[in-house]
Amino acid sequence: MKILVLSCSTGGGHNACGHYIENEFKENNIECDFVDYFNILGSKAKEYSEKIYLDTTKGNGKVFKVAYKLGEAYSKTKITSPVYGFNKLMKNKVYSFIKENNYDLVITPHLFPAMAITALKEEGKDIKLINVATDYHAIPFWEETKPDYFVIPHISLQEEFLKKGFKKEILLPYGICVSSAFSKVQNNLALQKDKDIILITSGSMGFGKMKDIVKAILDNIQNAYVIALCGSNKKLYSELSELKNVNNNNLLVKGFVNNINEYISASTIVLTKPGGLTSTEVGVIRKPMIHLMPIPGVENYNANFFEKNGLSLISNNIEEVISNTKKLLKDEKMQKGMIEKQAEFINRNSAKDLVKFVVRKATCGKL
Repeated sequence: MKILVLSCSTGGGHNACGHYIENEFKENNIECDFVDYFNILGSKAKEYSEKIYLDTTKGNGKVFKVAYKLGEAYSKTKITSPVYGFNKLMKNKVYSFIKENNYDLVITPHLFPAMAITALKEEGKDIKLINVATDYHAIPFWEETKPDYFVIPHISLQEEFLKKGFKKEILLPYGICVSSAFSKVQNNLALQKDKDIILITSGSMGFGKMKDIVKAILDNIQNAYVIALCGSNKKLYSELSELKNVNNNNLLVKGFVNNINEYISASTIVLTKPGGLTSTEVGVIRKPMIHLMPIPGVENYNANFFEKNGLSLISNNIEEVISNTKKLLKDEKMQKGMIEKQAEFINRNSAKDLVKFVVRKATCGKL
């Protein structure tokens, strides 16, 4: 069996999820390749899509909010979307790649490649497809895909996906896929342990008012260390490094890290943007969490899922960030309650469960 994990680099969460799936299959000695959809389509498509994504999420996300609401409204019309139309045009490139490399199964944590493969399936091409949701909401246009199976974040979200037209028997409520090795972390970080540690992360590209948040915490909470992860945002890294020169005793600034699980594990609490994958990573390691200023749209759904179920607190402005951080640091009962809820709602073995399912189905000849 040879598996293709086909992701798409609009934000880091999709690719991170894809790599977790890839690694889990490889850990089980199953041939599996991770490929960026845009590498099949070409560099121009990649640059164009990334620019659109970054432009819509600038500032407080007003453009993204409008775009997301339009997507939700369009989904309700049942009219084939322009998004599907674009990806349908790419189907032949995708088909050639799959056939040239002899893949038996495609798993995708992104809507775009799922649409291209759906277009191929509608032409009668025999391609097995598994979708993997990376947000705690059935996002617009998933309903235009026809997977053989669909991994969803939690059983309580099943009704949302049923309303999109997916049959109950194809829904696999394993959770957003994180490798089973992620939570088995040995903390090798040389961090001081005489104070609480507040980890602040705003995703792979460093969105949000992170500089203002970090400065406010340093000014208002003196009895804690702050670790700020800037992702690939070099400007933010530079700005926070300057801030460190003023508050160097209580601030550690890092760019992109490939051992985020160690930083999460070492922290007392985590403050993060409410991306589906990042929130799941924190939940997998069982750390009290505060969600920071959701970008209107899917981040609201993610944050609301976590807060509603007792897995996090939401802060919509800097004043709430400070008050919630102080409250959570002082309230060990609240911290314990969050961790218990995370254990209830977040599956540490989501990627492993997917691998087991694929192996079982393949063994029975039903995949």
